[in-house]
Amino acid sequence: MTQKISFNRALIEKYDRPGPRYTSYPTAPQFHQAFAMDDYRAAARASNAAETPKCLSVYIHIPFCKSLCYYCACNKIITHKTERAVEYLEYLKREIAMQAALFDKSRKLTQLHLGGGTPTYLTSEQLADLMATLRASFNMDDSDEHEFSLEVDPRTVSPVQIHQLRALGFNRLSFGVQDFDEAVQAAVNRLQSEEQTRELVQAAREAQYKSVSVDLIYGLPLQTVQSFNATLDKIIDMRPDRIAAYSYAHLPDLVRAQRLIRPQDMPPPERKLELLELTIERLTSAGYVYIGMDHFALPDDELALARENGTLQRNFQGYSTHADCDLIGIGVSSIGKVDNTYSQSVKELSQYYARIDAGLLPIHRGYTLSEDDCLRREVILDLMCQGRIDFGKFEEHYGIDFQAYFADALEQLAEPVADGLVAISDRELLLLPEGQLMLRNVAMAFDAYLGAAQKGNFSRTV
Repeated sequence: MTQKISFNRALIEKYDRPGPRYTSYPTAPQFHQAFAMDDYRAAARASNAAETPKCLSVYIHIPFCKSLCYYCACNKIITHKTERAVEYLEYLKREIAMQAALFDKSRKLTQLHLGGGTPTYLTSEQLADLMATLRASFNMDDSDEHEFSLEVDPRTVSPVQIHQLRALGFNRLSFGVQDFDEAVQAAVNRLQSEEQTRELVQAAREAQYKSVSVDLIYGLPLQTVQSFNATLDKIIDMRPDRIAAYSYAHLPDLVRAQRLIRPQDMPPPERKLELLELTIERLTSAGYVYIGMDHFALPDDELALARENGTLQRNFQGYSTHADCDLIGIGVSSIGKVDNTYSQSVKELSQYYARIDAGLLPIHRGYTLSEDDCLRREVILDLMCQGRIDFGKFEEHYGIDFQAYFADALEQLAEPVADGLVAISDRELLLLPEGQLMLRNVAMAFDAYLGAAQKGNFSRTV
């Protein structure tokens, strides 16, 4: 079912408040340090013993960057000392071996994502070494039906390297652009020409990547409707398969790098809504389909097709077309999801190295889901991916009366129903065009943990 989207500024202003992005449920603030390596091992055993074991997905975090982008809130290390990447790669290879030993070799690794930091901080030779280690350790799906992706900083690679990455098995790329306006780029310390990006997108086309994505950010310092419209002109002309347009969360008290942005350069709050409205209007007019949660795709892209046929998934990397996999997080600060658990590795490089040297997985904290958590996670995922909740599906699977079980949640949605964001019948909850941009607000009604103190931990919903 294709997403219809309506932009109603009064409703957006009313509902724009802090809330989770629901890349997981329960969300990261619920993770705790009582979750330990034994819990993770038990989850891997349970997952292996399942009647139909899930496919495997691997996320690898590469924390290094050569320069600091002032807006970035990711876990990263700014360094020109490339020998640090050599050392890190050796530890990654050791963790890969430790992780692979926990999972049955019969299970196929169908999904791989390299994030950062800057994954392309690693040289082509280092990335080839990393892929060889993964192939030696896991049962890699080499059919090209797999989903092997990595984030690319266009300032760090050449067209030749784009072809080399394709030869290594990567078939999806995500290019960080954010904005092409030079004044905006200077304000966030990320100078990057349109030509660099265009050349790499063309190389990706020639190398026959299955999907090319571009990341944009609206709400950055010095952005205007006119300047961002010019960036959108250039992006639409490049015609990437997917576009992610993220709202910039300016939190200088929490993110040290953002203190380098001059307060007087920040656009007023109403500018952000103007930029969001512009982005939606331009991209949908250019033929892009709104997938949900900042994401747009061409109608023939896998994400749009999955949204249409009801097979869209969501995980820590955002929307996905693959069936629900066990996700193995590798590297500093990485997050995994194995069986009914979440786990996160230590965030400091020194701690990561110390754990691996001691022969221990670098797990720092995690969470084991209860049956109620599993139920609510599935409800929220259906809402995020399909835009509807079929009550009968959950009544049959969990043996509940949906409207009785979720009476509090449905009561909380009385105002969104009155405002035309959602429609609730005896058998389903349906997200309406006016509610597409307030998707997170609707999902929050089903979150059992969202007390007033929690809400301050999250970015704003629109």
